[in-house]
Amino acid sequence: MSDTLLDTEIMDIQIEIDARGLNCPLPILKAKKALAELQSGQVLRLTATDPGSVRDFQAFAKQTGNALLSHTQNGREFVFLMQRK
Repeated sequence: MSDTLLDTEIMDIQIEIDARGLNCPLPILKAKKALAELQSGQVLRLTATDPGSVRDFQAFAKQTGNALLSHTQNGREFVFLMQRK
């Protein structure tokens, strides 16, 4: 078991979003909407299949100040953990 998997099992995730099959910019828009519903410090987990989402989420985190805690790839799926600022 990798450290990343262990961390996600321990971490308290408030919202999970399945954005598989959606292309840019929809995964980011879904994340933005979900983060707006969270309190500061709470965590969002989003799963996407768009390879461009890795770059998009890195830029989104920089622009918004929300923390991209991790991004992992499992086959063709990308899992992002974001924490609201």
